Amino acid sequence: MEPENGIEMPASSTITDAPVAPVTPQPEGPEAPYTDLRRIFIGPNGLRSGWSVLVFIALLIGFMAGLGFLFSSLHLITKGAFTPKTAIFGELFQLLALLAAAGIVALLEGRSILDYNLRGSRQVVHFLSGLLIGFVALSTLVGGLAAGHWLHFGPATLSGSAIVRYAIIWGVVFLMVGCFEEGTMRCYLQYTLTRGLNFWIAFAVIACICSLLFWKTNGNGVWGVYILALLGLVPCLLLHLKKASSSGFWQAAWLTSTLFGAAHTSNNGEAWVGIFAAGFIGFVFCVSVWLTGSAWWAIGCHAAWDWAETYFYGTADSGFVAPGHLFSTSPAGNPLWSGGTVGPEGSLLIIPVVLLILVWLVIFYRRREPMQVTAMHSPESLPAESEVL
Repeated sequence: MEPENGIEMPASSTITDAPVAPVTPQPEGPEAPYTDLRRIFIGPNGLRSGWSVLVFIALLIGFMAGLGFLFSSLHLITKGAFTPKTAIFGELFQLLALLAAAGIVALLEGRSILDYNLRGSRQVVHFLSGLLIGFVALSTLVGGLAAGHWLHFGPATLSGSAIVRYAIIWGVVFLMVGCFEEGTMRCYLQYTLTRGLNFWIAFAVIACICSLLFWKTNGNGVWGVYILALLGLVPCLLLHLKKASSSGFWQAAWLTSTLFGAAHTSNNGEAWVGIFAAGFIGFVFCVSVWLTGSAWWAIGCHAAWDWAETYFYGTADSGFVAPGHLFSTSPAGNPLWSGGTVGPEGSLLIIPVVLLILVWLVIFYRRREPMQVTAMHSPESLPAESEVL
């Protein structure tokens, strides 16, 4: 006979003559309970999103505390001061803390930091488009306020080389603001929560946020957060009941937008309109991630909006008026329309302006299929974590 498994068999041998003993798999012993314990922390796509978020938050707080103490010891930042120098270093230490925290979590998950909604196609084009739309949108808002006599312009406050110097300084500051806030909300949290969030978990977390704000006596404009939470309730519940493949993404968008609005209640002089507007534009930024496949458009729009508001037009931004702004402006009339001390973001006119941004996004990108985002967030690719953190 032909050799079998490398052993030459006698010609007279048959299968019945030499029966093969059945192979019994060796028991794995103590690995079984380890596997069960491991499943609590590790899912089919690595570290489960709930643990990932907890680790990220702990690292972010720790790095921010450590770097904040270091920068303060070096007199790079001063509590209560708002100058170009303190603004630059204040945003820098936060951005460094974010990069460190996200980098460590990405390492634990076996990912690249770019996986957190920073890949996609045409990144530079999306970023530049966001810059343009952010400036145009804020200019539209300021123009509407001026047309309604709710905002008055004064003389320019800068001249000569100071115009360029402060334009660059505040450009760097607000680019870091856009990177930090969008990097936290629309990059890391949006990506991570999408792969492990369902309606009931999102609802529970949002309920906790609203409860904490209710008992927080120094919160500003908390009704804006309550309105955001209520507006997302029914659509997200319907997506959950229909078991839509995009449900996880929009549950995460509901949560991150509400959280984004809640985070702004710590700013001085905020009102409910400004808080609602912050959460609303946060949702629009989530839509941009869905349509473009990355957060680069949102980063550009966020940076340009704040730059135009703070430096170019010299209006208040969440109650702060920055030194070294180009034009000088002052609100007039009813704060609901003028924005009062909050700035243009506190005016009711911001709501139609943000709606225009949303409509522009949907129309402009209507023929762009967000296949990368859809596939990444579909329950088929994430069978276990799409239902539970």
